[in-house]
Amino acid sequence: MRRVNFEFKAHLKNEARLRATLVQLGARRVGTDHQVDTYFRVPRGRLKIREGNLENALIYYRRSNQTRPRRSDVEMVPLAKGNALRALLTEWLEPWSVVEKRRQIYFVSNVKIHLDRVKGLGEFVEVEAISHGQDPQKARRQAAKFRRLLGIAHSGIIGQSYADLVRERSVRP
Repeated sequence: MRRVNFEFKAHLKNEARLRATLVQLGARRVGTDHQVDTYFRVPRGRLKIREGNLENALIYYRRSNQTRPRRSDVEMVPLAKGNALRALLTEWLEPWSVVEKRRQIYFVSNVKIHLDRVKGLGEFVEVEAISHGQDPQKARRQAAKFRRLLGIAHSGIIGQSYADLVRERSVRP
């Protein structure tokens, strides 16, 4: 499944306020997932396998690291829980980073909101406005709108992926 997202993440500063906003927006709670994302070294973009209780997929994406809602071109293949693909990919490709998180997942229409507790990094909110084959500019506008609705300043957006942040943390003295 191919899609275009416009997405951003920020440190979760006021969880109570964010949850109240989700209630006001009529967000649908999908559930809480424990996810392990294993990233593999590839020549371009990012390749990861997600293993979770709710979501399991092979995901390839291309996205620049910018401190604003940014475009992400995503290709995703859903996988069965407990599959052996990670072990197989590890035989062929070099694992680059592993991100473990507890993710609470919400939807408002086509906008997916995550409240993440990332092992070793802390708490974050992540928003993905998913185009689903529609005009990607609509998704861009939705991401900007949700940034404002959730009270996240431009300066609060983190431009890097969790994988980048985990790797940076592991190489610090």
